Amino acid sequence: MKKVFLLSFLLVCTAFGQAQKMITVKNNQFIKNGKAYHFIGTNYWYGAMIGAKTGDRKRLLKELDELKANGITNLRILVGAEGGDQDYTVTPALQSNKNNYNTELLEGLDYVLSEMGKRDLNAILYLNNNWEWSGGMAKYLEWNGYGKVPNPNIAPNTWPQFMEFTSKFHTCEPCKADFIKHLQFIMGRTNTITHKKYTEDTAIMAWEVANEPRVFTKENEAAFTQWLNEVVNEMNRLDPNHLITTGSEGKAGSNDDLATFERTHTNPNIDYLTMHIWPKNWGWYKIEDEKGSTPIAIEKTMAYIDEHIAVAKRLQKPIVLEEFGYPRSQESLDRKASVVYRNEFYKAVFDRLLKAVTNKEPFVALNFWGYAGIAKNNPKDGKWKIGLDFTTDPPQEPQGLNSVFSSETSTMQLIKKFNKTFKNLSL
Repeated sequence: MKKVFLLSFLLVCTAFGQAQKMITVKNNQFIKNGKAYHFIGTNYWYGAMIGAKTGDRKRLLKELDELKANGITNLRILVGAEGGDQDYTVTPALQSNKNNYNTELLEGLDYVLSEMGKRDLNAILYLNNNWEWSGGMAKYLEWNGYGKVPNPNIAPNTWPQFMEFTSKFHTCEPCKADFIKHLQFIMGRTNTITHKKYTEDTAIMAWEVANEPRVFTKENEAAFTQWLNEVVNEMNRLDPNHLITTGSEGKAGSNDDLATFERTHTNPNIDYLTMHIWPKNWGWYKIEDEKGSTPIAIEKTMAYIDEHIAVAKRLQKPIVLEEFGYPRSQESLDRKASVVYRNEFYKAVFDRLLKAVTNKEPFVALNFWGYAGIAKNNPKDGKWKIGLDFTTDPPQEPQGLNSVFSSETSTMQLIKKFNKTFKNLSL
């Protein structure tokens, strides 16, 4: 792929004077500093928010150190939210209105990238969201006269209503233009702390179009594909140094049709593919029969991974499972609750990745959802309110449901063990 040839000579010096290269793709594998790069990373969407001066930089530094100690080197981070003016959405927002940016949150993004660079951690930065919890595409529609976002968490709005509303984004010309302006602004930024251009920062592994961009309907596929290609091509024009991906769920974001996923990801400027897996949301996990349904969830997960590996082989691109989660016993929000079924599910996924790496399949890495570090939550009241700690459970979900806290040592030790194995395989 283009990144291999373009970036083989691009070196950026760290504060310690060691030459670091951009992460590239070669033979359907990630390459970092001349070696294969496989990882169990995490979702850490709130990283830039607590990196702001008004956030919690002490917490950020402690968590980055813990991530590093557990071999977690890859963090998937939200660039910023839009709006911030509805319940169940991320507050504060990076853009309170289109092209109106919160300077402190921009500096928070600078700060988290600068601290990650010191620790040799890498970020996947996503620039938009298909869902309401951070504003996202629906908010662009509201800003351009399509009416107030029908937040499905607020009655009488419904999920079908929200998705029908959001699907209009792909044919909303001013919305698409505003998003292009946004990615031009962000990708053209220079870090105010390191003074590196984002396009030259080795702490960034990849730019991602959005969190879970969806085709929505068969009739919308042409508009969706045209929009996706326009965005990906502009991202590549702005920054040919970094990898580009879409943030797709895979089949689940493509009308449950694998062929649609494949058709919408043929652009050569898409350097690698993504997939997401949510056993609870998809009905594979049953709270009333956790013991019996967990093996079923694992079986269905393996099948989902396998069929996406087949697409990756045909498109000759690596694929990352960049979102998956599993609840504690009885969906408890208490970090002291049993994680026996979560660990069983996690281990099965980690084992499948290990098998893929050993067999040189294009399934190369994953990011679990998600790391909540030292955040505090209230097990008796899962609702997020302004002023509470961020966990990786978005504001519309019970806080702690899919989060892995620092104190959940058995899960963290499992992650550390597998990351050590992957590191040893790359030596």
